[in-house]
This record gives sequence, C-alpha cells and structure tokens, in this order.
Amino acid sequence: MNKSITYGCCLLLAMITSCKDFIEPSLEKREVKLLAPADGAETNKYQVGFAWEPMEDALRYRLQIASPDFDRPVSIAFDTLISKGTRLELTLDPGNYQWRLRAENGSSASIYQRNSFILHPSSLDEQKVTLIGPASGYLSNQPQVLLNWNVLFSAEQYRLQIDTLNFTDETKLVYDNALSGNQFSFSFPKDQSYQWRVRAENRTQSSKWSEARIMNFDKTPPGKPEVIGPANGAILPLPVVLSWKPVSTARKYKLYMYRSDGSTLYNSSFPLTLNGTSYSFGLGQVQGEAIFWRVLAIDEVGNEGSLTDMRNFSLQ
Repeated sequence: MNKSITYGCCLLLAMITSCKDFIEPSLEKREVKLLAPADGAETNKYQVGFAWEPMEDALRYRLQIASPDFDRPVSIAFDTLISKGTRLELTLDPGNYQWRLRAENGSSASIYQRNSFILHPSSLDEQKVTLIGPASGYLSNQPQVLLNWNVLFSAEQYRLQIDTLNFTDETKLVYDNALSGNQFSFSFPKDQSYQWRVRAENRTQSSKWSEARIMNFDKTPPGKPEVIGPANGAILPLPVVLSWKPVSTARKYKLYMYRSDGSTLYNSSFPLTLNGTSYSFGLGQVQGEAIFWRVLAIDEVGNEGSLTDMRNFSLQ
C-alpha cells in the first residue's frame, strides 16, 4: 500500500478518535433493548425487576411507568433518571402497566422503548418487602438512623426487627415492633454491628421477611498517635520531617501547626488532613523561628481521637 495512503488513513482514524473525545455521540436514532419485564408479561409478585442492556455513550437512563399505558394514562406511577447500572427493582400495586426507557447523555436521547405487563392481585404471604435504606454495610457515628422500606399492597402494618445475632434467637432481639408506616428512626444503644429486616402484615397474613441488612454504629475515637520525631525543642534546617506511628483504627490524620505563640495556626492550610504518618515542613524562613505542632488520628467513620501533646522545633 502507498505510504501516503497508509499515513492518511492513520491520520483520519486518529482524528475520528480524537473528535469523539470532544464531540458527544448522538443517541437520537438508537434504541435500548429491554430485557424484563417482557412485553405481555403477567405475574402475581408485586416486586418487579426492570432490566435492560447497556448502551454505549449513554450517561443515564430515564425510566417511566404508566397505568394502564402511555397512550391513555390514568397515572404516572414512576419517573426517574438512573445514572448507575441497568437494573432496578420496584414494588407496585396490582394493575395494568406499561414501562418505557430511553438512554440519555448530555446532548441527546434515544428513542423510547415500551413493554406492557400485568400485576395480578395475590395473597400477602406470597410477597416480600423491599428495603430502601440505608444500604447494607451502612457505617456511621451518628446516634440515629432512618430505616425505610417500600409499601406493600394490602398490608396494614409492618413488623421491624433489629438484632445483633442474625435473628438466631427472637427472644433476645434489640427491637421487635409492628409499625403503621414504612419508616422508623432507630437510636443505636451502643457501638456494635446490627441487622434489620421487615415484613408486612394484615389481620390474616404475613409477607416473607425482607433481606436482612447490616448497619454499624461506631462512636469510639481512635487512639492518640505516638510521635517519632523530631525531638521536642530540636533546632533543624528546612525541610523538617514530622513523623508519628500509625494508629490501628486510623484512616487519616489531622496535623496542626502553629506560629511561635503556640496558638496561631501557621497559615490557612492548617489543620491539614493527611493519609500518611509523616509531613515535610518547608515553609519557615526566619532563623530561630519556633514552630509548634500536634496531630490527631481520624477513623473510617470520621471520629477524631485526642491530639498529641504540643511539640516544637526551631529553624536553624
């Protein structure tokens, strides 16, 4: 092949690739492939899993649900933008529905694709409560957490159970009560890992238990760091490396540095949050200037430990 032709093809390919980085591809003539529920699907489960294939260049998806359909809607049951993933689980009342989905990016949207489905009325004991939040693995140092879940058709109340032993002994639960609504503000009694689950109830039936989710409460601060160096009162040239031993539960550290009065922060950068256990200080300019410093540890949930004793060094 002629070298000039080869070079021209390579240049054109590079230009196309480069242009895609700056010019957002249009989605206007594309169609998202819907997976579930399929068109014409019928079920007696009120928990419906919506799924579709990902579309290249899409940043998000708009999902809408109408009853009975979008041509003659009585109500819009759901309308949301989904920026992560291509699946969503919703709890709906029995009825005829149509759902539609399109892909979107910053400048265009694809064609809406539609599927119709029917939810048949069924007994409560065939259903399952879907939890909304918090997500499993929740970790906080706040003393209260708001638990919430989806409403189930024909439910009159919701039984919430909270435990620390994975519900192995229902006589020793932390919390067990029937609630009229679909949310509850729970106060953690102490630092610990907890599990929670919900089921719907009416006068004659109970649904299946929801999944059990884990939540963790941690109000215990990390320990005080042990300073390695420099020696207190040392006279040193710049830069001066400050260091301390790691604290087992710490995820980062907060460093305070003060001017010679021991109370005025050295500049607006302090206190400085660090991921490591050392810091190279190179800001001082005046020979003999005394600089004070101290450090504390911060754990994963944001609890702050005690500050080290005030230490100082002078510039050589």
